[in-house]
Amino acid sequence: MSNEAGGTAGSATPAPDPLPHGLGTSLPSPHARAKTEGTFPYAADLWAEGLLWAAVLRSPHPHARIVSIDTSHARVMPGVRAVITHEDVPGTTVHGRRVKDRPVFASEVVRHHGEPIAAVAADHPDTARMAAAAVIVEYEVLEPVIDPEKAFSAEPLHPDGNLIRHIPLRHGDPDVTGEVVVEGVYRIGRQDPAPIGAEAGLAVPRPDGGVELYVASTDPHNDRDLAAACYGLDPERVKVVVTGVPGATADREDPGFQLPLGLLALKTGCPVKLTATREESFLGHAHRHPTLLRYRHHADADGRLVKVEAQVLLDAGAYADTSAEALAAAVSFACGPYVVPHAFVEGWAVRTNNPPSGHMRGEGALQVCAAYEAQMDKLARKLGADPADVRLRNVLATGDVLPTGQTVTCPAPVAELLGAVRDFPLPALPKDTPEDEWLLPGGPEGAGEPSAIRRGVGYGLGMVHMLGAEGTDEVSTATVKVHDGVATVICAAVETGQGFSTLARQIVQDTLGVDEVHIAPVDTDQPPAGAACRGRHTWVSGGAVERAAKMVRTQLLQPLAHKFGMSTELLQITDGKITSYDGVLSTTVSEALDGKELWATAQCRPHPTEPLDEDGQGDAFVGLAFCAIRAVVDVDIELGSVRVVELAVAQDVGRILNPAQLNARIEAGVTQGLGAALTENLRTPRGLIRHPDLTGYALPTSLDVPDIRIVKLVEERDVVAPFGAKAASAVPVVTCPAAIASAVRAATGRPVTRLPIRPQAAVVTTTA
Repeated sequence: MSNEAGGTAGSATPAPDPLPHGLGTSLPSPHARAKTEGTFPYAADLWAEGLLWAAVLRSPHPHARIVSIDTSHARVMPGVRAVITHEDVPGTTVHGRRVKDRPVFASEVVRHHGEPIAAVAADHPDTARMAAAAVIVEYEVLEPVIDPEKAFSAEPLHPDGNLIRHIPLRHGDPDVTGEVVVEGVYRIGRQDPAPIGAEAGLAVPRPDGGVELYVASTDPHNDRDLAAACYGLDPERVKVVVTGVPGATADREDPGFQLPLGLLALKTGCPVKLTATREESFLGHAHRHPTLLRYRHHADADGRLVKVEAQVLLDAGAYADTSAEALAAAVSFACGPYVVPHAFVEGWAVRTNNPPSGHMRGEGALQVCAAYEAQMDKLARKLGADPADVRLRNVLATGDVLPTGQTVTCPAPVAELLGAVRDFPLPALPKDTPEDEWLLPGGPEGAGEPSAIRRGVGYGLGMVHMLGAEGTDEVSTATVKVHDGVATVICAAVETGQGFSTLARQIVQDTLGVDEVHIAPVDTDQPPAGAACRGRHTWVSGGAVERAAKMVRTQLLQPLAHKFGMSTELLQITDGKITSYDGVLSTTVSEALDGKELWATAQCRPHPTEPLDEDGQGDAFVGLAFCAIRAVVDVDIELGSVRVVELAVAQDVGRILNPAQLNARIEAGVTQGLGAALTENLRTPRGLIRHPDLTGYALPTSLDVPDIRIVKLVEERDVVAPFGAKAASAVPVVTCPAAIASAVRAATGRPVTRLPIRPQAAVVTTTA
């Protein structure tokens, strides 16, 4: 930033404050200013010479047989350059992350509302949309399977049936019973990732017959391989360039929109751009799995858990996507961060004609957290005990065993987290405030009466796994180059807002003492780094950057160490200076570099995991993260409206790498959990998405977010993780809805068995 301040003759210009430097400081994001000023180039801003515009025709039905597709009217419209259907897919016509079950274009049958049928390229976006609407599809409408419980007996929606995965978890003695038993049935609604920026992309044909895709991908190499298979091309002839990612809390781009884009570019020989409408985003994107849960908890007379029995049913929607992985998390964490000697859990993920479900922060873990925490509240109430005390009697600690049989080897300070939020001072009651100044549930102009307001305090304890699970090969590769005192990091880890680009700069600054660090743009010409989810890039890609930087450090220090007859371990780099342990050597990093170009490439691969066996047992997870949240709510018991007054958060973070960034990630996660608890519910009557827009789908705004108090961050470094840090974003999302529901239960005495919480669940009726 230039300093343009003037001054009188002879006045001294104060030196600018030094920027934060290295790990442990609040180094700002390199994209923060551009995004704030509106100059950051998003994918929707892309342009190319000779550009065509694309539009996709989507099914209006959740389930139908396609009798015929007539594209003749669309093809003869002026300005239309191409119309494609399933017949124009030269390669694999179906795709999927684990199970190849999702067609590029529906051909014989439509399985969900919004499924792609055809795509058009034209010389104007309005022409493309009109041409897509001119494609005539004759449907034979079929009865949709919308109830996941009926999917077991319904006609198969796919050749391999409706059951995607079944996990029976058996741990301990099934005949054991407790003195106190509580039961409950719980339902979790469908939450959309609702990416704020438009989903957009540009496909550019290459002279070699290949294609380049410029999209806001969160997993570029997987997207490249998927696209290449559908295009009938070798992966080397498809290049994915990550551009303009505005942020992501799930898979950023819908493959059903990327794939037609490249097909149109290959068919027309022209660049083709597609910008999805908000409605298309809702129709095409994967959502959080709606879930039905049945629980029975057994405890002794003191409230110590003896056995947990549970059934978990995930609605995967039309296609498998990541449902098998989400089910593994749900079943494995069905008992929560509690010691449960005997656990018996049955989990299923099934296909329906509802919109597809897939990856979203804390998938599987959020749903079961809401249920097991409701059970803990029920248990406390039946015992007449304090809900926090009952939880404290049962919490996990390092060395305990999960119901999957895996020993918890990472730090698990669950008791410390819960104690921190329980002991944090409660917010003041509004009893001394004039009634006309009360902030009532429902907003500043809340329609209720102050006399109907009840305050409740509730707790949530959540846990998530980090990285992939069940044998997933997690690996990332990074290259660090230094030339003329400037370092460059080359790594295909996508910056989705989780802060990897900032972290990579901090690692190199710490290791090499170089101030100026650039992060190279991401594309598939680089070695793969995997998907941006579950804290992967902090751990795996950050670890690869650290190893590469250390290798460059050795190259830098080796000549100096040899000259002075010592090992490189006896030299240190601090504040841009290289010094020896005895003070004999002292020079600057820039002097040591002296025009040299140094570089190194390294990989990071965490220790392997294993799939769950036929009894749901196995060391399936690399690491775990934990969170405790205390929610304080005001409930209008006549109207059922809820206002969250305060959320106190304590989290197990391993090590704080960037304080400001960490706090922002936790606050964002809590806010997303707030939406899941109170407002976000993508309604799909008879399989049709109702109100696919941000008016009908209510995201929390700044007016909805309460005071978020981060009361404690526990720094116990995980010895197997690079830097000892843990994932920060997912676990508060998982925990927050359970804590808010717990507080509403405390305020109303009602069971609250659904998320989001409906007004009728918070209404308390009184009898005369």
